[in-house]
Amino acid sequence: MMIIDGVSEGLSGVLDRDSDVMTSPVHLLSFYRCASPAEPNLSDSDQSWSSVEACCYQGVRVKNSIRELILQKHSQVQLQAQQYQVENECPAIMHALQRRKRELENVCLCPGKRLRVADADGLFPCGEDMFCDAEMLEDIRDVLSKQRLSIESVTVRGSPQDLCAEAQSHLNTQPSSCGLSLTAAPPVSFFQWQIQQEEVRLAAVSHEQLTARDADGDTFLHIAVAQGRRALAYVLARKMAAIGVLDMKEHNSRSAFQLSVAADQHLIAQDLLVLGAELNTKDCWGRAPLHVCAEKGHCSSLQAIQRCLQTSRQPVNVEVVNYDGLTPLHVAVLSHNALLQELSRGPPSAQSPALLQKKKLLSECVSTLLLMGASLEAKDCKSGRTVLHMAAEEANVELLRLFLDQSNYFSLINAKAFSGNTALHMASALQGRRAQLDTVRLLLRRGADPSARNLENEQPAQLVPHGPLGDQVRGILKGKGAQSRW
Repeated sequence: MMIIDGVSEGLSGVLDRDSDVMTSPVHLLSFYRCASPAEPNLSDSDQSWSSVEACCYQGVRVKNSIRELILQKHSQVQLQAQQYQVENECPAIMHALQRRKRELENVCLCPGKRLRVADADGLFPCGEDMFCDAEMLEDIRDVLSKQRLSIESVTVRGSPQDLCAEAQSHLNTQPSSCGLSLTAAPPVSFFQWQIQQEEVRLAAVSHEQLTARDADGDTFLHIAVAQGRRALAYVLARKMAAIGVLDMKEHNSRSAFQLSVAADQHLIAQDLLVLGAELNTKDCWGRAPLHVCAEKGHCSSLQAIQRCLQTSRQPVNVEVVNYDGLTPLHVAVLSHNALLQELSRGPPSAQSPALLQKKKLLSECVSTLLLMGASLEAKDCKSGRTVLHMAAEEANVELLRLFLDQSNYFSLINAKAFSGNTALHMASALQGRRAQLDTVRLLLRRGADPSARNLENEQPAQLVPHGPLGDQVRGILKGKGAQSRW
């Protein structure tokens, strides 16, 4: 036990006030282990008490206050510990600090790799190459944090599979007294890393395996697209494009690109277009990819096609027709009409959110096709209807306003189908449509002619059904007709 010789009354007074500090074994431990008396360190008790016994002497004379002794001892031992740790445990970091004028080019801090420190002249001697394991990484991390060191031109090279988390944590630069900073190599995206992994797996795949088909005529690329495995599809597509078989088709005459559009895998569709997939191709039903997007409301895939067309300048036939003689814009309007009719069967409160979402996507498809250059004046091959006829015959006010807001709307406001009917004829002949009155008013305001006659020599007012709503429509048409005659 330590004996303190109080030689003066003043000092004995201090010892009396701090008697609890010096007589408590815990605080004695704190004193000799250089921790603050208020924050004792109770870990490793066996080693702690052995260190206390090793430092105990008889007849120690205390000339300074307890606080000053503690602070002085704390600073000395901390400095010695840091110096020991830098010199003995992390020689590479110590070497870098001593030769700070040299510019470091590369330090690889990945577990399982060799650690080399290089300057502008090449590798300078720092002993043998040190094997950098997880324990050494932790030592280096501690030294960096204590010394507040940041090394300029430290470049972490490699992909995510060989980049350790400890090295990544030091990629944030902090200013230091030695004027050094930290520089990191460009990171590899997760998708690029996936591609690298798939390339390794498919390195030995042969041409025969790439073109092999199953019972349904599907290749490995078709299956990867259907499963949504983007990286695998990308690597397979790149290999197939290299040998000119990217557009191989399955039993329904669909290529991998068409299958990606049908599944609304818009990222895969975009990748395939970049790799050179054929866009103007049809399946066994005569549908082009634009038809499929317009029919199903796959707005994401359609917008991906639009973006690729803007960058690659690949020609696309927006007016391509299917076996029914319909363009993609025709198909989008008819799909929107069918959904609108389904929603009108029930009260607004019972409308399904899924149906409302699909209606929104179909509207976006119509707008995207217009941006891609789809023509409003194109007529279907069977009946000669334009998209304005199709929207009017379902009282689709939303699409009518969209079409009539286009700059060239006046050329089709009175266009006639093969039957001689205009859009106003079709809107006037509707029965049981709540939006019929709004549709007729909108067409009349935009210049529709109520006196136009079809092949049966009928005017729009003559096609209006009987009933309260029909009387209102007929009155508007006759009033407008009387004004036009004047």
